[in-house]
Amino acid sequence: MLKEIYEQPVAIENSIRGRILEKEGRVKLGGFAEVADRLKSSQRIHIAACGTAYLAGRVGEYILEEYAGIPTEVDSASEFRYRKPVFRGGDVFLAISQSGETADTLAALREAKEKGLLTLGIVNVVGSTLARETDAGVYQHIGPEIGVASTKAFTSQVAILALMAVMFGRSREMSLAVGERIAKELKKIPAHIRAILKQSEKIAAIAQKYEKYENFLYLGRKYNLPAAYEGALKLKEISYVHAEGCGAGEMKHGSIAMIDENFPSVFIAPQDSVYDKMISNIEEVRARKGPVIAVATQGDEKIRDLADDVIYIPKTLEMLTPILSVIPLQLFAYHFAALRGLDVDKPRNLAKSVTVE
Repeated sequence: MLKEIYEQPVAIENSIRGRILEKEGRVKLGGFAEVADRLKSSQRIHIAACGTAYLAGRVGEYILEEYAGIPTEVDSASEFRYRKPVFRGGDVFLAISQSGETADTLAALREAKEKGLLTLGIVNVVGSTLARETDAGVYQHIGPEIGVASTKAFTSQVAILALMAVMFGRSREMSLAVGERIAKELKKIPAHIRAILKQSEKIAAIAQKYEKYENFLYLGRKYNLPAAYEGALKLKEISYVHAEGCGAGEMKHGSIAMIDENFPSVFIAPQDSVYDKMISNIEEVRARKGPVIAVATQGDEKIRDLADDVIYIPKTLEMLTPILSVIPLQLFAYHFAALRGLDVDKPRNLAKSVTVE
């Protein structure tokens, strides 16, 4: 797991290499070439995936709607075929799976094909079932991911969804300037991740401070809401403690009842469009004596006065912050579990590829 966390800068470089036309503010995804005309007339995207890939899809929903202007729905693939989704002309189905063998995702894909939708895939394993059965797709090119707890697959999937947003957006209403800016910032992401990875020892010290706690609440808003869920998922996958993700705006509707001095909260609070709201949520937790760990933008001194511990990430576009904010959460989960003497690469009861329903 730790090896794959550290492989993420190279993984992102491989996922975007040759696909960004920065001077044109455009993206070229060769895997979609044969269906390019159908994609130009697409009206809605249905994303289905499981686990970490599903959470990457949740980030993609925000990115595609805000930057490409395409209505996007995200389903847990295990529920997709049971809810009888309503499709319309121009709908596109996108399946996301690192292995390309996830049983529920393949079942959702086949349901979409049965209904006549154009089917796309984001997948890592070349020649996998998902790669073969979709009409078109994009390979992640991140190399094998062996650790059961997915790390580099998530950040690569989000990066590819950002590429897709530029591809769709530039054929619609996205300006050259916006396309150029996204392309430029995407290219900086590997260097930003390398900077975060240098804080591993600091994050290990924070994990040691909280090692005895058995409950954690992860909170985020907008783009970083799925990142909060992913951070909680990583911790419970490999350390077996209770950790749950929650929309910070939903905290007051129930989850805040759990907060006391023995229930730490992890806030993803970069300086973005919902920063002030997140600060207010941190203050609510502090008022109830809850310990606070914050993931914040480099240079944010205000948050030091509110949080017990702060992990900084470089500044980037709001849409790309989940790629950075999840790195400290992965490292925290790894160090937390390692301090407890657990096998982080082979967590109990879990398999790398879930090939049964």
